[in-house]
Amino acid sequence: MENKNFVIIGGSSGIGLAITHQLAEQSHDVFIGSRTAENIPVMNNVHHFQFDALSDDVPLDKLPESLHGLVYCPGTINLRPFRQLKDDDFLMDFRINLLDAVKVIQQVFNQLKKAPETGSIVLFSTVAVQTGMAFHASIASAKGAVEGLTRSLAAELAPKIRVNCIAPSLTNTPMAERLLATAEKQKATAERHPLKRFGQPADIANLACFLLNDESSWITGQVLHVDGGMSSVKMF
Repeated sequence: MENKNFVIIGGSSGIGLAITHQLAEQSHDVFIGSRTAENIPVMNNVHHFQFDALSDDVPLDKLPESLHGLVYCPGTINLRPFRQLKDDDFLMDFRINLLDAVKVIQQVFNQLKKAPETGSIVLFSTVAVQTGMAFHASIASAKGAVEGLTRSLAAELAPKIRVNCIAPSLTNTPMAERLLATAEKQKATAERHPLKRFGQPADIANLACFLLNDESSWITGQVLHVDGGMSSVKMF
């Protein structure tokens, strides 16, 4: 398997960390941008740079001249009744999920173009964009914008760079910890899904790594659901 260079923004926890492990185990070079390096595996092909999406620019001098793929993982789970949401809630969700992703893509764009083969960008949405859910107005609005960005960039950057988006349902990550904090919450969450369990980081990482590698070379502009059937299956 050819060694490739991938950047994972937010690769030190949750889904991003699961992606890091899979790519590193496949002998690819993984460059992780995150606020902490605490959980990052100590491997010769895993490299960390300090990065806060809200305030930092990507340190291009710490990246290789060419990149085969980019994954932008930072996100939010701001679940509140619509009447309690303020402008700042919408703006912060929009900034973290969309605008900071745009910033990162623009900053590493030249490296992605220099990849000898087609480059790949993977973004993240949520099942709540397609499936209306109470208390999701702010995050679903922001992630809906991410889906629009995915399709627009896929058209604009083809054929050199592929752009796809993964829309998970609730996944067992640090960001979702309070939603899965008790056995009762975990059972109720599992029961809402046709497959009767909530997601694990590896479930999402499996698809992300597929989208980054050559096996998906004829896939672009897609929003792919890894959600235990929630978006498409109704159990009677």
